[in-house]
Amino acid sequence: MTDNAATANAALSYRERDIASVLHPQTNALKHLSVGPTIITGSNGVFVTDDTGKQYLDSGAGLWCASLGYHNERLAKVAYKAMSELGYFQIFRHASHKAAIDLSERLLEIAPVEMSKVLLQCSGSEANDTGVKIVWYYWNALGKPERRKIITRMGSYHGSTCVATSMTGNGAYHRSFGLPFSEFLHTDLPNHYRNALPGETEQEFSSRLADSLERMILAEGPETIAAFWADPVQGNAGALPPPAGYFEKVQAVLKKYGILFVADEVICGFGRTGEMWGCQTYDLKPDMIACAKGLSSGMQPISALLINDKIFEVLRDESNRLGAFVHGFTYAGHPVATAVALETLKIYEEMDIVAQVQSVEGTFLQNLDDLSSHPLVGATSGCGLIGGLELVMNKESKAPFPAEANLIGTIDKYAQQFGIILRVVPNRIAYSPSLIIDEAGLDEMARRTRQVLDATLNELKRFVR
Repeated sequence: MTDNAATANAALSYRERDIASVLHPQTNALKHLSVGPTIITGSNGVFVTDDTGKQYLDSGAGLWCASLGYHNERLAKVAYKAMSELGYFQIFRHASHKAAIDLSERLLEIAPVEMSKVLLQCSGSEANDTGVKIVWYYWNALGKPERRKIITRMGSYHGSTCVATSMTGNGAYHRSFGLPFSEFLHTDLPNHYRNALPGETEQEFSSRLADSLERMILAEGPETIAAFWADPVQGNAGALPPPAGYFEKVQAVLKKYGILFVADEVICGFGRTGEMWGCQTYDLKPDMIACAKGLSSGMQPISALLINDKIFEVLRDESNRLGAFVHGFTYAGHPVATAVALETLKIYEEMDIVAQVQSVEGTFLQNLDDLSSHPLVGATSGCGLIGGLELVMNKESKAPFPAEANLIGTIDKYAQQFGIILRVVPNRIAYSPSLIIDEAGLDEMARRTRQVLDATLNELKRFVR
């Protein structure tokens, strides 16, 4: 950049500079050129502040990750100390450092089921993508390369790499990218409210979905199925918990056909569901666990893939046969990220994060239930501090709003007005507030949500019938 260009650029506002230079994820690129960004400049607990001084209560902890809120002096000091002592080193080819070792040991100690090794990565997407590679590596090493197909669920989100996007059961992530890849299959969305047959109980619904999964496996050929992936609570489906009996029945099918099971705990791990892991909340027994987000309270980009001994023994022997396990990312196991993550886990232990979530869970769920009386809310569901409202145009028919109603855009507009950040995916408002939120904060979140719903109803009343 020339001196003249730099001077001219400095004269522009941050909004203008953003429009001129930044391509935003999950954003309408054309619309952004006219509406511009909301620029966040500060935070206080569960609130963030924009550059006009307006405060917003963030009901989603950023992208499900800011468990301890948006600033933490203790973690800042740990990051500074770590960067001062060892700003970077890799963990390739037998190299290591203390924070990577300490963090891996701690994750194995608190794992919901017995695990053997931890592979540190940089994001949830990387953890899931790597998990697929290891699944394929495992079956190839066992002489069964035909076991390539990965099954996930409609409504699930597993990341933004090409493989993780292929795993994601949402067509919006696939369009114009030439995805998903052909070896990725998507079974039924376990939304009882939306997809149950008339009079069908949750247990009966779960049995029907498990039978549907088994039919898919038999149609594809069990000998071609490598693994089944599931997030304990489906974030992208609107913070949707599973129906009663679902995972018990699904795991029985997987066991019957020798299919590996991977739990995507990227959103649910570290207290979100009212237990340390979603696996504990729903009694899951996975072969691998992917975790991220709450691992560092969003303060550093880090993730981990926990691997059981059955898989590690095969990986160990295959890497010896080939000379190395040829996989890795430059910043995996970064000294600063691992130090911050380790300290985050210490903070969770000291404050008893599970007890903290359980102490406010009743208020959170009661507030959701109270909102079910609103004309736009068809049903509510949740656990711990994750859950959502199912939005409908008609309570009796459960009909969703048509695209022309612009439900998401309308809610976003009024959420901005009333100072609350709401996540609508796809016809549900999904909540996952910071785990430090108190009962007063939850009440305020519900109050502002009702204001948004009232204003949205008034604007879209021509659709409601």
